Amino acid sequence: MSAWVLPDHIADVLPSEARHIEELRRGLLDTARGYGYELVMPPLLEHLESLLSGTGRALDLKTFKLVDQLSGRSMGLRADTTPQVARIDAHLLNRDGVTRLCYCGPVLHTRPDRPHATREPLQFGAEIYGHAGLEADLEALSLARDCLAVAGVQGATVDLGHAGIVRALLAGTAVPAETLARVHAALAAKDASELAGAAQDCAAPVRSALLALLRLYGEREVLDEAGRVLPSSPALQQALAQLGWLADQLEGTPVSFDLADLRGYAYYSGARFAVYVPGAADALVRGGRYDEVGAVFGRNRPAAGFSLDLRELVAVAAPRPLRAAVRAPWGDAPALRQAIAALRARGETVVCALPGHGSEIDEFHCDRELIEQGGQWVVQSI
Repeated sequence: MSAWVLPDHIADVLPSEARHIEELRRGLLDTARGYGYELVMPPLLEHLESLLSGTGRALDLKTFKLVDQLSGRSMGLRADTTPQVARIDAHLLNRDGVTRLCYCGPVLHTRPDRPHATREPLQFGAEIYGHAGLEADLEALSLARDCLAVAGVQGATVDLGHAGIVRALLAGTAVPAETLARVHAALAAKDASELAGAAQDCAAPVRSALLALLRLYGEREVLDEAGRVLPSSPALQQALAQLGWLADQLEGTPVSFDLADLRGYAYYSGARFAVYVPGAADALVRGGRYDEVGAVFGRNRPAAGFSLDLRELVAVAAPRPLRAAVRAPWGDAPALRQAIAALRARGETVVCALPGHGSEIDEFHCDRELIEQGGQWVVQSI
C-alpha cells in the first residue's frame, strides 16, 4: 500500500471545495453572531473522563482514545462538541441568565455514521443556555433555517419529535437500562418485531402504546392521532402541545412529525428537530432541547441548540462562482510592486505570473490584468 494513501473515510479537501467550505464557515458564524452568539473554540483533545461524562457516554464507541505521554492519563479526541460547550458554560463562564455560544471545528469518529460518510466531520453548532421556555427552541430552529438560507440551500423540510413522549409512556414502569436502549433503537429503526420483544416485560397498555408510535409519523394530523391513541397524561399532552406550537411558528417551511424518531435520545430531553434538504442522504441538521447536558458539570441549565457538518452542507449548497482576480506580471520594479500591494490592500486577489509560466491556476477567474501604460500600472479587463 502506498504511504500516501489515507485511512478509510478520511479525505483531503482540495482547493475549490476548501474555498467553498471556508466561505460557508464565515457565513454561518456571521449569521450566528447576528443572533448574539459568541464564538468558542474547545480543544480537540481532552481527558477521557471529561469527554465521556454524562450524555457524552453515548459517544464512547465513536471516540478515538490514546494515552497522554506527559501524564499517563487516558485522553480522547472529541466526537462531538456539545459536551465541551456545556463544560465551558458551566465551569469557565458560569454566567447567570442566558448564554449563547457557537463553534466550528473538526470532530473525529472511529466509524462513519453511514456508508460514504466521513470520519472527520467539520461540525458547526450553536447552543443557547439558561432559558427553559420554547422561545429558545424556536430560536435554535430559526437560526438553523437562516444558516441554510445563507448557504443557498433550498427546499428544506423540518421533522419534529419529542423525547418526552416515550418518557411519558414509560413513567412509573421500571425498565432496565439495557432494555430501554433496545426500545429506543427499535423505535428509531421502526422495527415492530424487535420493539415487541424489547417491551415484552412492560404492561400491555405500555407495550401497545410503544408499538403505536411506529405509525405516528406524517403531517399535523399525527399530533391529533397521538392524542387519541396514546394513554393521556399531563407530560404527554405538554409534549404534543409543544410540538404543535413550534410547528405553528415555522411559517413557510414544510413540517412533518415522527414521534418514534429517537436518534440521539441520550442527549435530548424535550423537542428535537431534524432538517432534510434535497440531495442529502440523511438529515443535514439535527438539534433540539437537551437540558441535562450540563448536569455532570454541576450546572444543570436549560439548553437547546443544533449542529451540522460543513462537509455535508457544501455537497448540497448552491455552487459559488470562482473569485475574480487580477493577473499581473512578475517584476521587481518598485512601481509594479506598489501597484500590486495597493490592489491587495483594497481586497483584490492579484496573481503574479512567475517567469516562464502563464496563468496555470484553476481556483480564481482572472478577468482583469495589470499592464503598464504610459509609465503607469493600470488594470484593464481581459
